[in-house]
Amino acid sequence: MKLSHSLAVLIIAWFAVIGRIQAVTLEVNEGNSTCIKAELSASFSITYNTSNSTRTAQFSLPDSATVDTGSSSCGTDNSSPWLVALFGPGHTLGLSFSTNGSLYNVANLTLQYNLSDTSIFPDANSSDVVTVVSSSVGIWATINTTYRCVSPTTFSVGGATVTFSDMRLEAYMPGNDLSPTESVCTADKGSPTAPPTTASTTTTPAPPPTPPGTPERGTYSVNNSNGTVCLLARMGLQLNFSYFSLSQNKTVQELVNLSPNETSVSGSCEASSASLVLIQEQTTTLNLTFTLNSTSNKYRLSAITLLANWSDMTVPFRASNDSLDYLRSTLGRSYMCNAEQTLTVVPTFSLNTFRVQVQPFEVTTNQFATAEECQMDQTQMLIPIIVGAALAGLVLIVLIAYLIGRKRSHAGYQTI
Repeated sequence: MKLSHSLAVLIIAWFAVIGRIQAVTLEVNEGNSTCIKAELSASFSITYNTSNSTRTAQFSLPDSATVDTGSSSCGTDNSSPWLVALFGPGHTLGLSFSTNGSLYNVANLTLQYNLSDTSIFPDANSSDVVTVVSSSVGIWATINTTYRCVSPTTFSVGGATVTFSDMRLEAYMPGNDLSPTESVCTADKGSPTAPPTTASTTTTPAPPPTPPGTPERGTYSVNNSNGTVCLLARMGLQLNFSYFSLSQNKTVQELVNLSPNETSVSGSCEASSASLVLIQEQTTTLNLTFTLNSTSNKYRLSAITLLANWSDMTVPFRASNDSLDYLRSTLGRSYMCNAEQTLTVVPTFSLNTFRVQVQPFEVTTNQFATAEECQMDQTQMLIPIIVGAALAGLVLIVLIAYLIGRKRSHAGYQTI
């Protein structure tokens, strides 16, 4: 009995040591400030060639890993922030970050491994240092929040895989410690479970979702550095996109209205560009970017980005297009369109707009300038005019025909 107890204690202690080896804290500093901090466990699986076969090396990021201060940085106007962990003889794990002002994400995941390390790659037929890179790995969070993902998450990087677990990470940090507010990954939110069924239970297909109807019209504004309004928008917005549903185990098409009361607003204004960022319930972020052509004095909606991270999604949904040409108008005027419009972004995502009026440049006294109406509104106004003119013309033709016919009937009789 005592032996069994001692063995159990030994096993628990051994696993605790293993856990301690895999848990790593990494920080990138600039002066006395911390800009990137990560607490994570990472394991690697790499297939390599030997003289007569292939093998797979599996190893973990050791707790002796350190930040490579020469490669890591907080970023500048011309370069991205980088966190590079150095371990063993020439192995590195790197994360580069980007932001749109409201969200940050891991833009690139880089793994460098040294095949001459015989402790990890015995009998390798090469001594090369191999670098593999993966972009858009799906790690993103709202600015000033900590990305948290306790569940193991595996990413393919070239011919290798990297699995993160117990991950807490933040970039573009305002302070020196991780934010207590967290953006939780989809894997940690869990998936809905179906109710148990028995042989006698009959099931009927779920009814199709009820369309959300016309979205509520919201008023959104962005202030510049001196506190005055630089972008003004009033519109109803509806998201139309498809994603793979965990609960239904298939790809579904979703229509979602943005609710002004549940949406936070941010953005920025520059001389030739302005952005409006709308975040609903910390799970859905819509970014609209307007650009100004200083030669023609015309502006347009040139880019739309949608990020959605719902518990029913297998992976976060991301769609972006920066070569659009919508909501075009003249500098010093606002754009207005009462008709419903569908702004196609990518094949899996379009944005429906309702009763839009927007002005991203030269807003004065917090009011819209004189509006330029969209072609659809002008066409809708012309239709009743054309129909009315056609009816008037028809009445005139009938009247003329009647008068001519009456005159001819009188000409057929003579007076006695």
